[in-house]
Amino acid sequence: MKNNVHWGIIGCGDVAEVKSGPAFQKAKNSYLLAVMRRNEEKVKDFAQRHHVSNWTTNALDIINSKNINAVYIATPPSTHLEYALKALEAGKNVYLEKPMVLNYDEANTLLEATKKGNNKLTVAHYRRCLPVFIAVKELLESNVIGAVSTAEITINQTKDASLIAKTDENWRTNPAISGGGYFHDIAPHQIDLMVHYFGEVATINRVDIEQNVNIHDVVKGTLKFKNGVSFKGCWNFDALENKDNCTIKGEKGSISFSFYKDEIILSIDKKEKKYQFKSTKHVQQPMIEKTVAYFLEKNENPCSVNQAATVTKIMDVFCGINKNDQHV
Repeated sequence: MKNNVHWGIIGCGDVAEVKSGPAFQKAKNSYLLAVMRRNEEKVKDFAQRHHVSNWTTNALDIINSKNINAVYIATPPSTHLEYALKALEAGKNVYLEKPMVLNYDEANTLLEATKKGNNKLTVAHYRRCLPVFIAVKELLESNVIGAVSTAEITINQTKDASLIAKTDENWRTNPAISGGGYFHDIAPHQIDLMVHYFGEVATINRVDIEQNVNIHDVVKGTLKFKNGVSFKGCWNFDALENKDNCTIKGEKGSISFSFYKDEIILSIDKKEKKYQFKSTKHVQQPMIEKTVAYFLEKNENPCSVNQAATVTKIMDVFCGINKNDQHV
């Protein structure tokens, strides 16, 4: 087990079906030994279809198994902290789905827990490892658009949009389970990329919205990074039409991209250049491969609790959970 990672999955729902689950069997030195879901019929079906030898309806069977040294937690966010703390206490390494926890208080609790032991925890901000977003970072680092001044995210989604997975219970719209609304489901990836690109955050501010608007339907906020980059974002899940865009502006031009279309548009001197990328079937596989290597002490943590805690704090302020002008 010292040379391999033997996984157990807690929560084999829609995310684990294609995005992540199969990658635990495809990554080098990685083996999926057991899966857990509370619904016996569904977990048994998952195990049979994905050729996993062991299944259970009790998360503690995964956490306490002597044959498992790493746990992937893919339950709804309301149980992330509980299961992560128990897994770390049991001596397991952890790969934790986003949003990492429900709020910044829970993020601090988890951060303190990781400091107490020798076990590792990686947060599944997997877009960092996808070709299109790696390319954006490389373009920024090449200084092709010069010194960056601003970055802006606009996400508009109609009520019937398919951007977010819908479940029978639709727990993503229940703040007690998800932490908020649809914003909490997709914004962690987008905000994480901004932090990944621009580094430490100086200040966070919430932008007030109209009083008659549901706070979970529309979220707005701004950031000031320590390197001088200004960011503003708007997420509207009750829009009249769909839009998905991030535009980063510099002194020489701009970089625009979608979070879901694998395309970058580089604009310099009124000339555009498009970059196209091929979608990855199991989108978490590159991140899982880096996580396995990190667990085996072959590379650094691809996304730490500390980094994800910054994202959590930003989300809290944007949603009005914490006060404006928060210094990170």
